[in-house]
Amino acid sequence: MNPGPSPHPASLQGVSHYENFPVATVLCPPHLRPAIAAIYWFARTADDIADEGDAAPQTRLDDLAAYRADLMATAAGRPPSPRWTKVFRQLGPMIRQFDLPVNLLADLLSAFEQDVIKQRYASQAELFDYCRRSANPVGRLLLHLYGVNDAESLAQSDCICSALQLINFWQDLGVDIPRGRIYLPADSWAEHGVDEAQLLRLERNPSTINLIAAHTHLAGAMMRKGSKLVKKVPGRGGWELRLVVQGGLRILDKIEAQGFDTLRQRPKLGTWDVMVMGWRAIWM
Repeated sequence: MNPGPSPHPASLQGVSHYENFPVATVLCPPHLRPAIAAIYWFARTADDIADEGDAAPQTRLDDLAAYRADLMATAAGRPPSPRWTKVFRQLGPMIRQFDLPVNLLADLLSAFEQDVIKQRYASQAELFDYCRRSANPVGRLLLHLYGVNDAESLAQSDCICSALQLINFWQDLGVDIPRGRIYLPADSWAEHGVDEAQLLRLERNPSTINLIAAHTHLAGAMMRKGSKLVKKVPGRGGWELRLVVQGGLRILDKIEAQGFDTLRQRPKLGTWDVMVMGWRAIWM
């Protein structure tokens, strides 16, 4: 997962590094804040291992494997290695107190490992599989903390989280592509008459714009499909989720307002946008 943009639906809640992650804010119930913070630091540290610095890919993969081993040791009640003591000292008690699904934490690590070695996506199915591991576990972990676990709610959460991940990608095309990462799936390039060279040049033409527009509309449809979940999450969490949803939709509004050209211009949220998000959240 890429470093989170700022401002962004998640960064509006106090997160600028790891996208799509509601961290313990004033809207978060106090008794859940330690668990949410522990999950966040686990994910942020893994994100740093995968993305930060100038380590070779194999070194990153080796470190992520060691990190995974520490997760499994912690989950089994064994002491982890001393490398990431603060992370697992905080996470271990939360795993036990809330019976956190460790497989979801491991899925996040799988996505980080993929980010080290994979820079192209052949199909929409490949991209959605990445979202299933990079974004959806976040929503499912939070729903677990809130005691919401029916199949319909989990599916709606997956829609919201995958949509947020995709919105982050389409917002950041002009940042990711120069770094070598193209998240637009290759099978849709051909549909719109776009080739890799055009994307690498950040070429703005009707074909590339239509390609971005199509994926932007898809992300919006996914977000709206999952949005009914906001009425199922109790108390403050439901209000926080409303802002997450409206933040994602507002970014889509901004992308459309600039003619879907995110190859050369990255949309940002301002004070007025936050006010619009708040108003729309009230009326959801």
